[in-house]
Amino acid sequence: MKISELMDDIYSRNLVLPEFQREYVWTKEQAKQLLVSLFKEYPVGGLLFWKTTEPPELKNVDVLPDMLGNIAVILDGQQRLTTLYMLTRGEIPPYYIEQDISNDPRELYFNLDDCDFQYYQHTRMRGNPLWLSVVECFTNPNLKVFHIARQVKQQRGEGVEADDLAERFLDNLTRLRQIREISLPAQIVPTHASIDEAVDIFDRVNSQGTKLTDAELALTHVTAKWPQARRALKGKIDELSRKNFYFDLTFMTRALTGVVTKRALFEHIHAKEKEEVLPGWKQLGDILDYLVSILPSYAKIHSTEDINTTNALVPLVVYLAMHDNHFPTDTILRQAIHWLYAALMWSRYTAQTDQRLERDISLVVQHDNPWSLLEEQVIDQRGRIDVKASDLEGRGTQHPLYRMTYVIAKQQGAVDWFNGVPLGTTHGRQYRLNSHHIFPQSLLYGTKYDADNHLHRKLVNSIANRAFLTADSNLSLGDIAPEMYLPEIEKKYPGALTHQFIPIDPDLWHVERYEDFLAVRHDLIAKKINEFMDSLVTEPEIMHEKPITELIDLGESVTLEFKSTLQWDVLQGQLNKQLRKATLKTVAAFMNSEGGTLVIGVEDSGNILGLSKDLKLVKGQSLDGFEQTLATLIGEYIGHEYARLIHIRFERINEEYICAINVDRAAEPIFVKGDHGKEFYIRVGNTTRLLDVEEMHRYVITNWE
Repeated sequence: MKISELMDDIYSRNLVLPEFQREYVWTKEQAKQLLVSLFKEYPVGGLLFWKTTEPPELKNVDVLPDMLGNIAVILDGQQRLTTLYMLTRGEIPPYYIEQDISNDPRELYFNLDDCDFQYYQHTRMRGNPLWLSVVECFTNPNLKVFHIARQVKQQRGEGVEADDLAERFLDNLTRLRQIREISLPAQIVPTHASIDEAVDIFDRVNSQGTKLTDAELALTHVTAKWPQARRALKGKIDELSRKNFYFDLTFMTRALTGVVTKRALFEHIHAKEKEEVLPGWKQLGDILDYLVSILPSYAKIHSTEDINTTNALVPLVVYLAMHDNHFPTDTILRQAIHWLYAALMWSRYTAQTDQRLERDISLVVQHDNPWSLLEEQVIDQRGRIDVKASDLEGRGTQHPLYRMTYVIAKQQGAVDWFNGVPLGTTHGRQYRLNSHHIFPQSLLYGTKYDADNHLHRKLVNSIANRAFLTADSNLSLGDIAPEMYLPEIEKKYPGALTHQFIPIDPDLWHVERYEDFLAVRHDLIAKKINEFMDSLVTEPEIMHEKPITELIDLGESVTLEFKSTLQWDVLQGQLNKQLRKATLKTVAAFMNSEGGTLVIGVEDSGNILGLSKDLKLVKGQSLDGFEQTLATLIGEYIGHEYARLIHIRFERINEEYICAINVDRAAEPIFVKGDHGKEFYIRVGNTTRLLDVEEMHRYVITNWE
C-alpha cells in the first residue's frame, strides 16, 4: 500500500488504532532514521492490519464514519505510520491527542543541498536557506526553490550558477516528496479472527520487533477485555498528578495486578476477565486516594519526587487491598512506614525488581502483620537498616539517602532558609525539590578543591553540603561563606539550622574546616534518621518524671518538645499573642497521641533562654501568674474539662526558671479552637502536625473507635 494512501485512510478513519495498543513511544532518532531509510529507498519492514466488521474499542474514536464492509485495525506498524503522518501532514493522527506524543518529530529539518536530516539547531540553521522543515517540504507545494538558489549563490559567490543549484535542490526536494509514493508491504489478519486471536498475533509480531515490556503486554491483555482500561488508568494518573503524585502506566498496571491477583508478576493478570478486573480497579482507586492522603501527613512524603521508586508502594497497595483499604491501627501504620523508609533507603527494588516484589507480596498475602518479615528481607539484602555516618560519605543527590534526609528534615519541622515556608507545603512546579550548597561551589573550587578532580567534586556536592529549599530562592549567595550568612538565617528563623542538621559550632562554618563540617553533619543526619525510625516502632517513653536538665540532654522526640517562650517574641522584643498557639497545639497533639512533655524556656537546639521575658507579661510577674496564664489559655482554647490531663512544674537552671508541662493521653479526640473553627493536631516524630478533616476522621477511627 502506498504511504499516501495509508495516510488518507488514517485521516478518514478507515485505518484505526485499537485501544489496547500502547502510545507513541518512538524516540526522535528512530523517527529520523525511518525517513532516512525511506529517502535512501531502504526497506523499513511491513505492516499488519486486522480487517473486521466488529472492531474492538478504538483510540480517540467514539463513532466510526458510515461505511460498508470491513475496517482495518492497525496491529503492527503504528509507530511508523504515526511518524509518517506527523511528518508528511504536520498533524497528530486522529487516533491520538497532543498529550499522547511525548517525542514529537515535527522539528526535523532537511538540507536541500546535501540531503542531510537533522532536528532543528538554532546556531546551525538560523539564516541558512538550505535547511527546510520536513513538514513544510511535504505540506507546502509552493516552496520557492529558485529563490533559495539565488540566496545560496549570493552567499557562495562566483563560480556557482543559480539555475544549476535550483535544479539540484528541486531534484532533492522531489526525491523527498516521492517518499509518499513508496509502497509498504501489508499483511492482513482475516475477518474471521477473534479479538483474542488478534491480540495473540499482535503479541507474536511485537515480540520479534521492538518488544513490548511485560507491563505493556499485561495492559494490552487487560484492554482487550476491558476496552476503557487505558483511558481509566491515564485518567487516574492525571488526577493523582494534581496532588503531586506522578505515576506511570507501568506502576498502575503493576498495582492493578497486585490488587486483582495478589501477585507481582504482570503475567498473572493476562487471563483475568473484565468481571474480575473492574472491582479490582475500583478498589485500587480508593487505595491510591487513601495513600496520597496519608503519606504527606504521616510519612512526610508529599510527592513521588520524595521517593526513588514507586515500586516500594506496591506492597502497601496489596496490603491495603487485603485490609479494607486502610491500615487497621496506628501502630500498624507506623510499622508500614518504617518498612517503606527502609526499602527506599536501601534500594530494595533497584535490581531484581520482579523477583523481590513477588517475594515481598507473598509475605503480605501470607501474614496478617508482615512488616517485620519484610524488613528481614531488607536486612538480608543490606545487612542492617540503621544508618551510619559512613553511609553518607561521598554520596550525592542521586543516592536514596538524599531523599531520606529531606524527608527527615520535614519531620523535624524544617523551613526554607530564604522565605520561612515549611518544607513540603508548595505545589505544582514550585514543589520540585531544590537544594542549596551550604558552602558555595565557587568558594570551595576557588579556594580548596579542583573542579576537574572526581573525588573533589564528590566532596563539594556531598549530601552533607546541601540544605533544602521549597522553591528557587530569589537570594543569590554567590561565593558568600557560610560564616557570613548562616547567623542571619538563624536570627531570622530561629531553629532553622538545627532543623536541617547544621552543626551549630560557628568554627565549622569556615572553608578551612569544610571536611570537619561534613563529618559532623554526617553524624547528625544519621542520628536523626535512626531516632525517627526508632520512634516509629518502639513505644515512646513518657518523660514526666525526669528532671528538666535531663530532658534537655535527650533532645526533642515524639514525646518531648522545646519552646523558646510562651508569648514573648524574641525577634521583635515584645509581646506576641500569636505565639501562644504553638504551645496550645503541641499540648493538644500530646493528648491526641501518646502524651508527652512540653518544655518552655528552651530553644530547639537545647540552649536555655529561661522564662524571665515571659514572666514580665503575666499577673504579678511570678511563676504563679505564669501557671495561671497557661491554665486559662488551655481552658479557653482546649477545654477546662481536660485540666486533669495537664501537670505544670518549674525548675531553676543556671539562674533561669524553666517550665515543663506534662500532658497525658486523652480518652477521646481533643480539638483546639482556631481562627476558622476547631483544629486537630497529632505528633508525628518530633513535630506537631495539623490534620485535615479526612485525615482526622481516619485517625480517630484508628485510635479511638
